This record gives sequence, structure tokens and C-alpha cells, in this order.
Amino acid sequence: MKRELEIIASISESLNRAPTVQAALESTLEVIARELQLDTGWVWLVDPETGHIYSAAARNLPPYLQEPVRMTGATCWCIEQFRAGELDASNVDVMGCSRLRPAVRESREDLTRNIAHHASVPLYFQSKPLGIMNVTAPELRRLSARELRLLSLIGSQLGIAIERARLADENATHARADERTRLAREIHDTIAQSLTAIALEIEAGRTDQALRITRATLDEARRSVMNLRAEPLAGKPLAQALKVLVREFTSQSGIRVALDAANACALPLAVEAELYRIAEQSLANVRQHARAKNVRLTLRCTRAAATMTIEDDGVGFSPRRVPDDRHGLRGMRERARLAGGTLRIRTGPGTRIEVRVPR
Repeated sequence: MKRELEIIASISESLNRAPTVQAALESTLEVIARELQLDTGWVWLVDPETGHIYSAAARNLPPYLQEPVRMTGATCWCIEQFRAGELDASNVDVMGCSRLRPAVRESREDLTRNIAHHASVPLYFQSKPLGIMNVTAPELRRLSARELRLLSLIGSQLGIAIERARLADENATHARADERTRLAREIHDTIAQSLTAIALEIEAGRTDQALRITRATLDEARRSVMNLRAEPLAGKPLAQALKVLVREFTSQSGIRVALDAANACALPLAVEAELYRIAEQSLANVRQHARAKNVRLTLRCTRAAATMTIEDDGVGFSPRRVPDDRHGLRGMRERARLAGGTLRIRTGPGTRIEVRVPR
């Protein structure tokens, strides 16, 4: 019992230090590997926006599962049981891995490292399903009831940490919604005052002055409405919108994206929309052309500028050999210009795209 409490305490300490959900997941897998000798693990999470399953973290995957195509959010045995409600905190057990099954059937030990089964730990917050943590080791021994119970306790701790981080994201979204409401109110008040001024000018017979005010008011209204309609952010801060984007990208492609937006800042809505579209196009290029396994997306702010970088570990490309009918890079440069910034590309293997926008 003392040893179990020490492990739980170690997990709690790691979770408290973790700045992001991904860091919390990775630190938990590390502690499990060290304390329980289950040195391979991966975590599926449910995207709260779309309901899709995506690969959120992994440690020491066998070569077969390191290929992104194996780790999309497509249904497998553990996900199927989780979706059906048959996998819960009282039902932590070992099952065969259907994703590894083709390689296991062919006896490809070089690809599986003798892994064929894993323990599946459901992640919940109260009755809310959050995801699954799978942990294993080569030639997985039979886990004792005590170890399975400990994994269930770890899963409960992890579920609380995940929900806490998501609530923080929701608070940021609510703050942005409040800001949009304030802007809408200001627009209403400004236009109402301008219309009053126009009416007074017309009554006084000063039609030229009335026309000038009308045109200025119309331009201001257009600018304000464009800012309020700065979709696809859907009212979210840029950092939160990027989280939704990368989760969906990972669910569809199996390519995990490490998102670092701890030093993000609020920018004009139109600027945030352009940066989002650049990130969206960059990830589309990675999926279609890069043959990458990992991507890192960073959003940072200083007093002088906001900088977004997208880096992948793919094969790279030659910008001079991009066909004329490929408009992705050209479109990203144009969006950076519209945001008032610049875009730089370094490729070689791997590609790094950096967008810098003055504040």
C-alpha cells in the first residue's frame, strides 16, 4: 500500500507541474514506465468540439505503430468498447491490440517488439468520457488485480487534470465572447450617433457633409463587421482555435502535433484569422506532401511581435520546383501580408514555416 501511495503521489506531482494536457499525458506515461515497467503507452482523447478520437500522446511505440496511418482515430477494439460504454473505471483489463494484429499475424517481431496486448485504462471525469490510456511492455506479463486497480486510480487522476485544463480553455473562450459582445455594442452606439448626425445635417440642408459622414460610417461598419466575422475562429482565441485544428488533424492523419501556445497573446481578430488559415494550409501541406511523423506548432508573443512557427520532420521540398498550379505557399504569403507581417520558409529535410506579425 505504501508503494502505491508513493506512485500516486509521484503522478500528482507530475500533473501539477505539467503546463499543458500533452505534457500531463507524457509525464504520466513516463511515471508508469518507471514504476510499473510498462514502458510503452499511448493515449486517445475525445475531442470535445467534434467528438472524434485523436492520438494525444505516445511513448516508445513499436515501429508498426510509429507510422501515422496506424494511429488515426479509426475505430479499434478498445475504442469500440469505450464508445459502447463497456470500458469504465471498474473494468480495467488487458486486451489484444487490433491495430498491431496484422503484424502479429505475420510474426513481424521487428515491427511489434513482441507486443500484442495492452492494458486499457478509461479516462473519465465523473461520468464524462474523456479517452483511453493504453500501456504495455514486450511480452506483457499478466497484471495483478493490484496493478490494475492502481492503473484505474492513475486514470482517475489524469481525467481530473484533463478536465481542469479544458475548463481553463472554456474560460478563455467565454472571455472572447464577452469581448465580441462589447464590440457589437460599440458598433451599435457608434452607428446610432452617426445616423443622428446625418439626420441633423440633412435637416440643415448640408447634404455634402451628410454624404461624407455616411461614407465614413459605412466604412467603419464594414471594418467592424469584418472583425466580428473573423471566422473560422468561431469566437475562440487563436490559441484555442489552433488546439481544435490540431486535434482534428491528428484524428484524421495520425500525425501528432505538439502545440505550444503558452506565450500567446490577444491580436486583432482579422490578424488571428489569417494566422489560423496559414496554420491550416501548412498542416494540409504536411499531410499531403511531407511524409512527416511529427509536427510542432508554436505561437509566441513579445512586446514587438507575434510569431507562429510550424515545423515538421518530413522530407522537405524545393520551393523552386513547386508547380505553378499549387497555390498553397502563395496563399500563405498573401495571408501573412494581409496580416501586416512576413512569412519565411526553411526546408530541407523537414520544413519550418515562420510567420511574424508586428504588434
